[in-house]
Amino acid sequence: MTSTDPSVPSGAVLELRDVTFRRSGTQILDGIDLTVRAGEHWALLGPNGAGKSTLLGFCGALTFPTSGTVDVLGRRLGRVELQELRRHIGHVNPRHPVRSPLAATEVVLTGITGTLELPMRWDATAAEAGRARELLHSVGLDERRDARWPTLSQGERGRTLIARALISDPRLLLLDEPTTGLDVAAREQLLETIDGLSHTAPELASVLVTHHLEELPETTTHALLIAHGRTVATGEIDGTITTETVTRAFEHRIRVEKADGRWSARAVRERAAAGRAAGAVA
Repeated sequence: MTSTDPSVPSGAVLELRDVTFRRSGTQILDGIDLTVRAGEHWALLGPNGAGKSTLLGFCGALTFPTSGTVDVLGRRLGRVELQELRRHIGHVNPRHPVRSPLAATEVVLTGITGTLELPMRWDATAAEAGRARELLHSVGLDERRDARWPTLSQGERGRTLIARALISDPRLLLLDEPTTGLDVAAREQLLETIDGLSHTAPELASVLVTHHLEELPETTTHALLIAHGRTVATGEIDGTITTETVTRAFEHRIRVEKADGRWSARAVRERAAAGRAAGAVA
């Protein structure tokens, strides 16, 4: 079945209902619900081992749940040809295994073919090549479009992969810890690139996986916070990411703050907390 499923809420790009996942008898996810609509930018947060990568696999039509339903772009997993569906999903993974010394433009073009290398006897059209150059310009890599992959910095690779993900004009963009391995400057450049998508692709929905609040783009609208495979909090980000919910998810006293559209998290030292409590009593 490739038609839109009438049970999916209007405007939903992604719909997970009561999703569970077990591997070798171990419960990885338990009763997860998630609805992502066009133009929304979600953060998927939680400690290591919470089940974030497994959940992202459902979003990308890469894996199936043990129970529950997953609808991606209005199509139910298990009733649709997956390869065709994946062409409408952009995926940014900093561990993308490019093995050949492709130029940045060529890496972007592999987003059209959905391959790691450019297929033999395949040539991009003039329009496709032009689109690749436009996207590299949009992520600030005009002068590096002919640079070979091994010579690109980690930050430049990340921005190249965003251009690669966008060349197929996806409706859903998945970002799997995109700032992994970046220094502060490169991280900020990449986050600026992601923030820019709300202007250049206003209908694009995205899901970004991280366990660092500092890595959330300013344009993040919603969040799903999970721990031990279960939902801790979900909804609009300002009501979801709080000191109380993050402390509960990470099982450690964490103070959450937001300033100038960016988030930060810091452990609450027990000695300092005790001192403040004593001062309040006095």
